Amino acid sequence: MALSNGMSAVIASILSVGLFAGIQVYRQQLASSGPLTIFGGSLSSVLFVLILTAVGNLELVVFGKGFQTSAFPEVFLCLGLSMAAAARIHGVCVTTCFLFSMVAVYYVQRIAQKTYAGPQSHANVAGLASHKKNKIK
Repeated sequence: MALSNGMSAVIASILSVGLFAGIQVYRQQLASSGPLTIFGGSLSSVLFVLILTAVGNLELVVFGKGFQTSAFPEVFLCLGLSMAAAARIHGVCVTTCFLFSMVAVYYVQRIAQKTYAGPQSHANVAGLASHKKNKIK
């Protein structure tokens, strides 16, 4: 059973605060070696996804069901917050957080398209292809 938007925002907020606290508690250990700094960046990208989930669901609760999260300002704000958390660990964590977060945004957007875009009929796709062929001639 899926959570409501409000409950999902609350849970994502609690998880993001807990993950941020855990990152801060273990930041010395995360900065101690190369693989752990990369792991710190990946944890920060998970923090990004959690913050983005919390913000997106909070916007749905406040602004209504038809509201969509956009790249500016929501994604950039959440990315900035997660990269700031990564910067408190190590400079390399910022770079890996950015790279992992970009991959995460791609997959979150792909999942959202599959979930909310609705099915396309084959007639629409075939009509679009024939229209493009006629335009080329």
